[in-house]
Amino acid sequence: MQDGPEDLEAARDEGSSRAVVVSDTPVRAALRGRCPRCGQGALFAGFLKVAPACEACGLDYTTIQTGDGPASFIMQIAGFIVGFSALFVEIKYHPPMWLHLIVWLPLVVALSLALMRPGRGLMIGLQYRNQR
Repeated sequence: MQDGPEDLEAARDEGSSRAVVVSDTPVRAALRGRCPRCGQGALFAGFLKVAPACEACGLDYTTIQTGDGPASFIMQIAGFIVGFSALFVEIKYHPPMWLHLIVWLPLVVALSLALMRPGRGLMIGLQYRNQR
């Protein structure tokens, strides 16, 4: 049975009720930085700091630990993309080394930072989905 948006609103309207409407896509919700259970509350309190609990449904995030998993995956993904791109550019155009440093170092930093929050959300969403 699927819970629709009207069921979610009805559960929220009841002040004393702690009814939980489970999101059908916890991974997708966590990728967007939302609670993997309800899809409504914020998952992060800062850029990478996970909030203590969901303000919408009360899910305790302290039980979900990702460790360094997202960082290691992001380093591998960014390293692969930037490393092979730099190798391709070197073989095809032979730019000077200073140009490589100006282009690839900021790119690897930007790519790592851009992927870190969705990567952490993905790991949290997968862990939540597999623990239910």
